[in-house]
Amino acid sequence: MANDLENRNEGALIQLSVEGEAEAFEVLYRRHMDVIYRYLFFRVGGETQAEDLTEDVFLKAWEALPKFKVGQQPLIHWLYRIAHNLLIDHFRKRTPLPLSDQLITSFVDSTETPEGVVNRHEEMELITRAVRRLAALEQQVILLRFVEGLSHRKIGNIIGKSAAASRVIQYRALKTLRAFLSELRNSNG
Repeated sequence: MANDLENRNEGALIQLSVEGEAEAFEVLYRRHMDVIYRYLFFRVGGETQAEDLTEDVFLKAWEALPKFKVGQQPLIHWLYRIAHNLLIDHFRKRTPLPLSDQLITSFVDSTETPEGVVNRHEEMELITRAVRRLAALEQQVILLRFVEGLSHRKIGNIIGKSAAASRVIQYRALKTLRAFLSELRNSNG
């Protein structure tokens, strides 16, 4: 049965899940868990927190799945929206570390020279510090656009705004990032 479920489309899996088929929801979980975890990890900066929040996202999704309308939006957009709302609650309760240094620095190319690695690490540190200074919504748009590679239309669905609003937020965030990076580079001299 599990192999049969793996080949089912998302709408069929959602319907089976609503009917109480836990294995169908498990397939949905496996399909989307990594993306949701990565999104949360970038925002909270800790594996344990990201794991806990990821589980909360899927628990809330399981509970609210009967209200989900297949075809109205992709399930992943709905899951991002749940994750976004949980992040808001999470950040209200504690001081956030919006980005993980560990994940940011993991993008270093292993074929680089030692000098290149040092320069890239320093640049990534500056970028991380600059992104952390952005407003939460700007951080979210930057991460969804440049880390997850989502379109403005998809980002708009996730953040509850239009694609045009997503573009404006990105534009302003990038402009602010340039200013922050310039300031940080000048202060590091």
